[in-house]
Amino acid sequence: MPLVTTTEMFKKAYDGGYAVGAFNVNNMEIVQGITEACQEQHAPVVLQVSKGARAYANHTYLVKMVEAAVQECPDVPIALHLDHGPDFETCKSCIDGGFTSVMIDASSKPFDENVEITKKVVEYAHAHGVVVEAELGTLAGVEDDVKVSAEDSSYTRPEEVEEFVSRTGCDSLAIAIGTSHGAYKFTPEQCTRNEQGILVPPPLRFDVLEEVSKRLPGFPIVLHGSSSVPQKFVDMINAHGGKMPDAIGIPEEELRQAAKLSVCKINIDSDIRLAITATIREYFDEHPDHFDPRQYLKPARQAVKDMVAHKLIHVLGCNGKA
Repeated sequence: MPLVTTTEMFKKAYDGGYAVGAFNVNNMEIVQGITEACQEQHAPVVLQVSKGARAYANHTYLVKMVEAAVQECPDVPIALHLDHGPDFETCKSCIDGGFTSVMIDASSKPFDENVEITKKVVEYAHAHGVVVEAELGTLAGVEDDVKVSAEDSSYTRPEEVEEFVSRTGCDSLAIAIGTSHGAYKFTPEQCTRNEQGILVPPPLRFDVLEEVSKRLPGFPIVLHGSSSVPQKFVDMINAHGGKMPDAIGIPEEELRQAAKLSVCKINIDSDIRLAITATIREYFDEHPDHFDPRQYLKPARQAVKDMVAHKLIHVLGCNGKA
C-alpha cells in the first residue's frame, strides 16, 4: 500500500484502546529496524522526521528510504510525519515533498498566535490531502532544536482545548501531561528513589488527560517525549565508556495506561538512540580490531528492531492491528 495519513489508524486506535508508535528516523538502519519489527508484528506505524533529521540526512534521502520501507513492508500502514515543524515554510516544504502528516509546533507562542499559525498550516495541508498535528502546552527537555527548561514548561490547560481545535481545524493534538524530551527527562530533585536507590519519576498527570478527553470525545491525543530510557541500555553505555548518570524516562506502564485512553500516538526517539549507542559501544569494546561499519551497524539495527517490537506489544498494544 502507498503511504497513508494517520486518520484511519488513529480512529482504529481510539476505538481499540491502543496507540500507534511514532518513531523518529535519521538513517537507513533505523528505518529498517522499525519497519521490520512492524512488519513482523503486523503493526501500523508513523515514521517521523524532525527538522534536525532533514538537516542531517536530507529530505530526499529520508523520503526515498521511507518509500523503500513501504515497498518492503506491503502489509503495514506507514505514515510519514514531520515532527515539531517550527514554521509554516517547513511544513509546506514537507507537504509539497511527499509527507502525509505534519506537526506545526507553535506551543511556545501565545494562544491566539498559536491558533493563527496552526490554522494557516491546516488550511494548506488539508488542501493537499495532508493531516496536521498541533500542540498545546509546552514539554520540557531537549530534542534537536527544541530546547525548553523545566521552568518554561507548562501543562496543557483543558479549558483551552475545545476552542483551539475548533478554531484551527487540526486533526490531532499533542498535550503536555508530564512527559519530557530527551534521555534526562527529570532532575534527581524532581524524583524519589526506591529501595534500590533508583530514581522514580513523578507520575503523569492523568487528570489532565482525562479532562481533555471529556472535552474532546473521540479526538486523537498525542504524547511527545515518551521514551522510557531503558536502564539496560544506559547501563551498557556506562559500562563501555559512556557517562550517562541519572538518565531516566517515562515508566512503560504509565504509557500503556495512556494508550488505553484517548492517546492514539506515542512518540519515541531517545530509546532508539540509546539502543544504537549501547550496542555499538559494546561492540567496539568486544571487537577493537573491527572497522567495517556493516559489522557494528548490523547488531545496532537488530537492537532497534527488538526494542521496537517490545514497544509494539507491551507498551503501545498495536501489534496485530495493521
